[in-house]
Amino acid sequence: MGKKTSVKSFLFDIIMAIAAGVVVGTAYFFFQNSNGFAPGGVGGLATITHHLLGGAVDWGILMIAFNLPIFILVSILIDRKLGFMLSLYMVVQSSMPRLYGFIGFRAYCEANNGDDFNMIVACIATGVISGFGFSLMLRRFGASGGTYGISALLRRAKPDLNIAYVSFIMDASVVGIAFFVYGMKVTPVMCTLLNLFIANVIVDNGLSGIKNGYKFEIVTTEPDAISEEIMTRLKHGVTEIKAHGMYSDSDKCMVVCIVNKREIGDMMRIIKKYPGSFANFTKVNEVFGNFRRKV
Repeated sequence: MGKKTSVKSFLFDIIMAIAAGVVVGTAYFFFQNSNGFAPGGVGGLATITHHLLGGAVDWGILMIAFNLPIFILVSILIDRKLGFMLSLYMVVQSSMPRLYGFIGFRAYCEANNGDDFNMIVACIATGVISGFGFSLMLRRFGASGGTYGISALLRRAKPDLNIAYVSFIMDASVVGIAFFVYGMKVTPVMCTLLNLFIANVIVDNGLSGIKNGYKFEIVTTEPDAISEEIMTRLKHGVTEIKAHGMYSDSDKCMVVCIVNKREIGDMMRIIKKYPGSFANFTKVNEVFGNFRRKV
C-alpha cells in the first residue's frame, strides 16, 4: 500500500512539474520573450543574454544552459528528487516557445504592433500567468527556479546566510542590467519591476490557499443559542471553549466557527441578536478537513 501511494505521489509530482513548465513557458512565449523586458532571477539573465546575442542563440537553450547546472548541483548536494523535478520543469518551460513557434502561433507583440502600451499589457500578463506557474511549483516542491537553487546551495555552504538577500540581489541585478541592455529606456525597467511585483502577488495568493475563510471567536453567555443558530442557518460546525471574563469575574464561553467570505454578513447578524456577546474575526489562509457541518 505504501509503495503504491509513493508511486502515485511521484507521478503527481511529475504532472505538476510539467503543468507548471507549460504555464510559465506559455507566458514567456506569448508575452515576455519578444516584448523587450526581462523576468527576474536566473531566467532574467538568460533573457537578457538572448537579447544581447540578437536572438542568435535560442532562448530555450539559454534557459537550460543557465538553470540546468544549478539544478544538477541541487540534485547532487541537496535533494535528488527536487533536483529532478526542477530540471523537468525547466526543460518543459524552455521547450514551450519552440513548440508554439513550430505550430505557427504568434507572440503578443507580433500580433499587436508592439509599443509601450502593449509592452505594459504584456508584462502584466506575464506576471499573472507565470506567477500562477511559480505558485504551482512552490506549493508542491517549495522551489520554482534557479534563484532558489543558488540560495539552497549557498545556504548549504553557509547556513547562517539570509537567503532573502540572495533573491533580492539577483532581481535587483536584472533590473539594473535591463536598463542598459534595453537602450537605457525607463519603460523596460518599469515593466521588469511590474512583472516581478505582479508575479510575487500571484505567488503569495497562490500559497495562501484557494480555500480560505474567516474565523469568528465569540465570547458569550448564550453559547447554546448562538451555536444552534449558526449550525442551523449556516450549516457550519461550532467549537465551544470555556472562558473566564477577568473584568466581570464571571464564567463565559467562547464559540469558534469558520465561515466563508459570503457568510460574514449572516454571521454578524446572528451575533447582533445577542447584545451581551463580544466577537472578533480574522482571515484564515487555508481550511482543511470538514469545513461544512454534516447534515
